[in-house]
Amino acid sequence: MGESVRNDASASVVSRKELFQDHSQHADVVKIAAALVCVAVIVAGLFYGRSVLIPLAIAFLIGFALNPVVVWFERIGLPHVLAVILVITTALAILGGFGLLLGSQVRSLSQDLPTYQSTIRTKIADLRTQFGGPGIFDGALATVDTVQREVQTAEPSSADSSRPQRVELVPASKSPFQTAFEWLIPSLEPIATAGIVFVFVCLVLLDRRDLRDRLLRMLGGNLHRSTDAMEEAGSRISKYLLMQLMVNVSYGVPIGLGLWFIGVPGALLWGTVAAVMRFVPYVGPMISAIFPIALAFAVDPGWNMVIWTVALILVLELVSNNVVEPLLYGSSTGLSAMSLMVSAMFWTALWGPLGLVLSTPLTVCLLVVGRNLPQLRFLDTLLGSTPALNLPTRIYQRLLADDPDEAIAIVNEEIATTSVRDFYNTAGIEVLRLAGEDHLRHATAEHRLRVANGMDALLDDLREQYAAPDRAGAPPRVTCIGGKWQIDSVSAEMLAHALSLDGVPADFRSAGVVTASYLDKLDLEQDGIVCVTYFSAEPEKAAKHFCRRLRHRWPGLRIVLALWNAPAELLEADPRQRLGADEVVASVEEGVRRIHRMAAPDEALAAQKAQAPENDDERVRALGLSGVLDGRAREELDGLARRAAEAFDVGFAVISAIDADREFIIGQSRNLPGTLTADGTDMITMPREEAVCDHVVSSGETLVVPDTKRDPRFADHPAIALWNTRFYAGAPLRTEQGHVFGALCLLDTRPRDLAKDEEDLLNALAADVVAAIAGQEGGNALRSKLSSKGSASLGQSVPE
Repeated sequence: MGESVRNDASASVVSRKELFQDHSQHADVVKIAAALVCVAVIVAGLFYGRSVLIPLAIAFLIGFALNPVVVWFERIGLPHVLAVILVITTALAILGGFGLLLGSQVRSLSQDLPTYQSTIRTKIADLRTQFGGPGIFDGALATVDTVQREVQTAEPSSADSSRPQRVELVPASKSPFQTAFEWLIPSLEPIATAGIVFVFVCLVLLDRRDLRDRLLRMLGGNLHRSTDAMEEAGSRISKYLLMQLMVNVSYGVPIGLGLWFIGVPGALLWGTVAAVMRFVPYVGPMISAIFPIALAFAVDPGWNMVIWTVALILVLELVSNNVVEPLLYGSSTGLSAMSLMVSAMFWTALWGPLGLVLSTPLTVCLLVVGRNLPQLRFLDTLLGSTPALNLPTRIYQRLLADDPDEAIAIVNEEIATTSVRDFYNTAGIEVLRLAGEDHLRHATAEHRLRVANGMDALLDDLREQYAAPDRAGAPPRVTCIGGKWQIDSVSAEMLAHALSLDGVPADFRSAGVVTASYLDKLDLEQDGIVCVTYFSAEPEKAAKHFCRRLRHRWPGLRIVLALWNAPAELLEADPRQRLGADEVVASVEEGVRRIHRMAAPDEALAAQKAQAPENDDERVRALGLSGVLDGRAREELDGLARRAAEAFDVGFAVISAIDADREFIIGQSRNLPGTLTADGTDMITMPREEAVCDHVVSSGETLVVPDTKRDPRFADHPAIALWNTRFYAGAPLRTEQGHVFGALCLLDTRPRDLAKDEEDLLNALAADVVAAIAGQEGGNALRSKLSSKGSASLGQSVPE
């Protein structure tokens, strides 16, 4: 009876699960259908509303191009209305001047065209003569003509009287008024469109702030996200238009000069046409090339002018497409090449040639919307140039697809820009983490085998390409051992290779059951170093057991545990008391640094000290002349430090300057403990060799330490311990002469990290600190940074 009840209950649970799955699938189908209907309605609205939407889109595009000039005039003191009037008047004057100049060129060409008729007739006659001789298809064509004549003669000569007679309707003659009206209506349409665009441009520039506020209200939701989206769209489109203008000018000017040198009439006209037509993607350059080639054909009795003109256009096209455009465009749009082509086809099908011109700016707007609205994030995936899969996922996917060769190619491309150790630290361990997460959830036996074989091939290739220095037969001082699973063994192999490249001889052993026979095979040194790696999220029991067995066999052995997925509390605990190990590391970088310090402490400590820059004497002299060490601008520097601490939401911020032997805190966001100077300037000082900022002065680059406890260089640093710091970020204070006085530093009591755009913003704030030290007006670098990026929190750089 009880068994029957349990079976009925389990059957009921299964049926409820099946019912829930069916309902969920039905809901997904409804959502997809609703989305398709919405897309169809939007596309239909774009198509049928093109007569209104096209002028509006053109007006906004021109507004994006002219708005930076209006803002510049406002910054120098002009009222907003006057700045708009001045910009529009100047733009119309420039267009009118070019129109008059080009009109004179057209008139000159139209007067000379009749003189070219004889040259054209002569060339056509020569071509007819050259191609009029017997050819390979003449016999076939003659046969076709013979058959056609035979068929025509076989038809009855007299028409059947019963067949209907053809009647031709002659239309009535139109009056001159009707003819003029038919010609006038088509010509008025572009004039009316131009007038509408002009009115819209004026309104966009005059009501820019009001339009921005209304769009923010329409977007709703998170005001920060909406603001970033609008500013990013504006900055990207403005930058794209500016780069497009520079590319077109850099193409049109050489075309005009080259045609003038060759002798083609109207060189200025054709150079301008070439520059303007490049605003039309893909087909514009081809259309602009027809006119000078045709004119060269008509002017020169020979073929030299035509050949030189074609060669000029081809060379400039190659230079523009392969040198100028990649150099200037860079990542200004953030669109992939495929999305650019598809968007050009889509907008051309909807709006015709004007849609082709507007395709890139409109698609940029869609990209920005998709990047900032979670509901439309798929647009970022479809249109953006950012890879859809990150580096570890791409490598892991190629291994799953049983394509280790492509995975090796991806890894080599990455290592070419970084290093083997950086790859292991950022991507290699992450690939193994993905494999571990999928091991029981999704992976089949074949998938696991592919990943294992692929990783073996990948590591073999890396060891062959980046071989460690020859140890001359010396036994390894460090042995890396996989803790339990295959991925533990692979991570141990990565760590051993990274240690060998760092100058620490290392070997690795595969994972196995910790038995006496397994320990006998390890053959470890009594005073050696062992690193045991674990990917398990709960490695405490296994690691503790392994360490106990190792300690029992080799009491003097130094043990390091590499816990790639361990919880934070386990990493924070005392490793000797809780796990029986000497050290615990959580990354390849940390493992290399800590083990290097254990294996060669003197060498590691020497490498951790910052080296003085080559121009250190000159730098110290310039720092002394600045007067900042005497307390000048202290109040302003404290204000900048407070601004940095509040903007980045960190515990505190300091501004440091380093002379020959000391570090001076010349600005701070709050009171800090430390030794004060004896000359009454009320500055905290410390020896230079204990200054974290000396690393920034030495390298001249921004230094970010996400967790000082996990970085052996700073784990026991005196300043870090004094201020209880877990996070450090320092941007160099670089003068115009190239001297690095010190650093603007962010410090916090909890670990964190900085994104790339946040690093750029920190560097912009550091430039304002340098301006304050020099006695200049601060904030210029920060304003320039924000205006170029469009946002303090956005401003992504999308791969080309």
